[in-house]
Amino acid sequence: MEGITALYIFMLAAFTGYEVISRVPVILHTPLMSGSNFVHGVVLVGAMVVLGHADPEDPAQLAIGFVAVFLGAANAAGGYVVTERMLAMFKSKSGGAQ
Repeated sequence: MEGITALYIFMLAAFTGYEVISRVPVILHTPLMSGSNFVHGVVLVGAMVVLGHADPEDPAQLAIGFVAVFLGAANAAGGYVVTERMLAMFKSKSGGAQ
């Protein structure tokens, strides 16, 4: 029964996230992305804590923890790259002082 409850919560969170993000105006995407980078950092720290508590004798726990840390780091780094590219779109094309 716990698995079905977890699946239900995951599906509800995915649906809610999609509905919220789809209603964000285009002008707010850059600040929203910057804010979500903070959340990705928290996820990365959580993955590192979980990996730190993994049983050293269980390779499955270590592998899943390593993958979680790797994907969390890639997600956070990718978010900053995307934010930088989005902010570059708002810079002026002229090389002179403003």
